[in-house]
Amino acid sequence: MTITRRQWMAAGLTVAAAARGQDINHEIRAAADKAPLRMQFAGGSAFDCRRWQQSFGARLNEMLGSYQPPAKWQTITESHVTLAGHERYSFLLRADGVRDLPVHLLVPTGGAAVKRPAIVALHGHGEYGYDSVAGVATTREQKAAIAAANYDYGVQLARRGYVVAIPCLTPFGRRLGDAKASKQDACGVTFVRMQLLGKLLIAENLRDALWSIELLAAQPNVDSARMGCVGLSYGGRMTMLTSAVSPRVQVAVISGALNIMQERVLGGSYGCGAQVIPGLLQYGDVPEIASLIAPRPCLWEVGNNDSLMVKDRIPNALERMRRAWGALDAAPNLDVDYFEGKHQWNGVKSYPLLASVLRPPEDK
Repeated sequence: MTITRRQWMAAGLTVAAAARGQDINHEIRAAADKAPLRMQFAGGSAFDCRRWQQSFGARLNEMLGSYQPPAKWQTITESHVTLAGHERYSFLLRADGVRDLPVHLLVPTGGAAVKRPAIVALHGHGEYGYDSVAGVATTREQKAAIAAANYDYGVQLARRGYVVAIPCLTPFGRRLGDAKASKQDACGVTFVRMQLLGKLLIAENLRDALWSIELLAAQPNVDSARMGCVGLSYGGRMTMLTSAVSPRVQVAVISGALNIMQERVLGGSYGCGAQVIPGLLQYGDVPEIASLIAPRPCLWEVGNNDSLMVKDRIPNALERMRRAWGALDAAPNLDVDYFEGKHQWNGVKSYPLLASVLRPPEDK
């Protein structure tokens, strides 16, 4: 077999670059494997932990940049329907300087007569966005997606007595934009475009999750002292971050997200711009962000057949988190529900935990 001069030169350049260690993906994985993570919690007392939380929390805020929700906004009603056990309001939240935020608000039947606890329920990746969590399904494909992941946990929570806010995050559902038509990676494309404008995608979604909390707190039938946050997959990642920065969240359920960013980079194919916090691995990772939730109750759901979980890395991640909950004398408040299932919402341990902390009317 003969090769052209151009093919020979290209092969030679590839070998030479590899010999000089210039394979960028190899270099990135090597750097991630040795990431500094220099702000891991290493103390043992409650004083140590609170001081560390303040320090790491400040560093996290610097990396995230601006993410505070608007102080004032308009609530525009798009629709209102009465369903089995609850009512669903579909709103647009509108404020100067930010994009409109679509939110489903689920209110238990008869909910206006009593102050109820409230939950922000966050969705994961997918073209349906917030609709699945709210049980909105008009096609066979939408219904199949809900069934496969037990995805309508917003409806399940409303039927258990909670007022539930479900925001549509970016770039998903009706906020997907042109990435669907072009078959591009919507998260990666949106991340890059926002960076060019000086914005960070995960911070934009954090703002919208916090905005949804404020929407709930403003409802006349909500007890703002009894609020939680739950989510599956990317919704789990955002539940962790939202609960870490918001003291309003009294309890967090994080499903399908007990993996760390370091391992995702090491996997070689990771590129979800919706989860990227620039510079994070210099200081910490998912366990450190999650440790800002301590001492509040936090439950992680892990399906034993969830292919997105790297099971041999879970013990180390939990050990790092347990240092914080243990130092604050709250070790039982950090728990894991290992269940037989795939990448899906479970709820078996979650619903009793939420009820014990937030006390919906039927559980009083």
